[in-house]
Amino acid sequence: MEISNFIKTIMEEDLKSGKHDKIITRFPPEPNAFLHIGHARAIVTNFELAKCFNGETILRFDDTNPAKEEKRFIDAIINDIKWLGYTPSKITFGSDYFDKDYEYAVELIKQGIAYVDDLTKDEIKEYRGTLDTPGKESPYRNRSVSENLKLFEEMKNGLYEEGSKTLRVKIDMSSSNMNMRDPAIYRIIKKPHAHTGDKWNIYPLYDYAHPLQDAIEHVTHSLCSLEYVEHRPLYDWVIDNTHPESIPRQIEFGRLNIEGTILSKRYLKELVDLKLVTDYDDPRMPTLVGLKRKGFTPESIKEFILSTGLSRINSEIPFSSLDHYLMDDLKLKTVRRMAVLNPLKVTITNYPEGEVEELDFVNNLENEELGSRKITFSRHLYIEKEDFIEVKPNNKYKRLSLGAEVRLMGSYFIKANEVIKDENGEVIEVLATYDKNTLSGSGFNERKPQGTIQYVDASTCKKATFRLFDSLIDPSVSEDAPLSERFNKNSMTEVVGFVENAYDGTPELKSQLMRNGYYSNDYDSTQDNIIINRTVSLKQSFK
Repeated sequence: MEISNFIKTIMEEDLKSGKHDKIITRFPPEPNAFLHIGHARAIVTNFELAKCFNGETILRFDDTNPAKEEKRFIDAIINDIKWLGYTPSKITFGSDYFDKDYEYAVELIKQGIAYVDDLTKDEIKEYRGTLDTPGKESPYRNRSVSENLKLFEEMKNGLYEEGSKTLRVKIDMSSSNMNMRDPAIYRIIKKPHAHTGDKWNIYPLYDYAHPLQDAIEHVTHSLCSLEYVEHRPLYDWVIDNTHPESIPRQIEFGRLNIEGTILSKRYLKELVDLKLVTDYDDPRMPTLVGLKRKGFTPESIKEFILSTGLSRINSEIPFSSLDHYLMDDLKLKTVRRMAVLNPLKVTITNYPEGEVEELDFVNNLENEELGSRKITFSRHLYIEKEDFIEVKPNNKYKRLSLGAEVRLMGSYFIKANEVIKDENGEVIEVLATYDKNTLSGSGFNERKPQGTIQYVDASTCKKATFRLFDSLIDPSVSEDAPLSERFNKNSMTEVVGFVENAYDGTPELKSQLMRNGYYSNDYDSTQDNIIINRTVSLKQSFK
């Protein structure tokens, strides 16, 4: 899908004017969580726009807070980007530039526009004021340059406790933009860092480190989500007052929200911590690893993201839009198989006991290159329970009923004659007859069946566990309720059914189950223990 958006136009103009001779973007995740579908917009946008101009995209981990970062998140992010089909020009870490960040901070102190503040976190908040009232200057704002240099070095050397001091910059305590009221740019954190070890007792804050690191890496266009609009004046202030060689430009775009889907890292972590889901790769999760396990393809996600466009406002779209691009991607790629999730036994009373017949089936009628396979037919079969009703309700009903005839997909017409019920009156078996002259492809057209339904041969079919998914969040519960109460306890159900004899249980293998939808074998699936995740349903219940 061709990209056309306001950011591409800006890039074109910057190249045409000679402002830049190469487009460089970056994706700067904090390695404290797994990426979700919302992050995919930033990934796709950065990589695809750079690719439009033969530019490059840097993957830079924002590891400025050692308290929250973990190696497993770093590895997962790298794998997610690779899975989406992108290769960063280089992989860097914010910590690679800690020495340079510190040097710039010292220069700001020497210029007299940065100072060490002894106010506590709560006091800083109080002094900052509100949207309606201006802030008050800290009593430590006018310390001398020499004192600030000494205190800042002592902070670096670990002489002070966490929270006792910060380094702030002098901007404007009466600014209408709260981010400009003497923001902190360094704080004390006495925790070892994954890359720098015990070297640092102070760490730069994102709003200070990010523009500097963009400049150091010669990023031309720093793309971020809409909530950073209010941070852009500070981004520009840092660049203007540190005078780096390269000048990046921050550009914001709207977030992509999906109806009924949680896209908060905090809430997703809570789901995992409360063990409401198995982990971040639970197929119900909107994480990229969860979507992959559920059966989504990287191509479908990229096309979905590109189709939503890029605007300066946040947008919300239904999850069905993503489903559409998945189906469009898979329809010519996957083999089609028959499965019965809620089996009802059918006995063909006029078919010989013990005889098994092999029938030729094309794997995908829309793509003959996917070949064919053999399907068996015998006296004992399974069909879906919902494909049978004793009394036909009306002429719109196109399934099996007593006295009516349907075609079993790719094979024969059968007619239901009797039923066997259990002690509760529930039908547990249908006794039917078949017409041997009605085999698919035989040219038989003397009468029209009531409909066509799928089946599996009871003598050769394979047992399978099907995992069926619904929304993680119960829409009937208030958004103000705790997440544990909002969690949909029916978000996953497991049913045991059967798949045709040709079904392959290889992990992650995708297929279209005819009249059901697209499914993907779970990571834990084996040939002897087939576990299948429903990716997207095609089936509509008769009403």
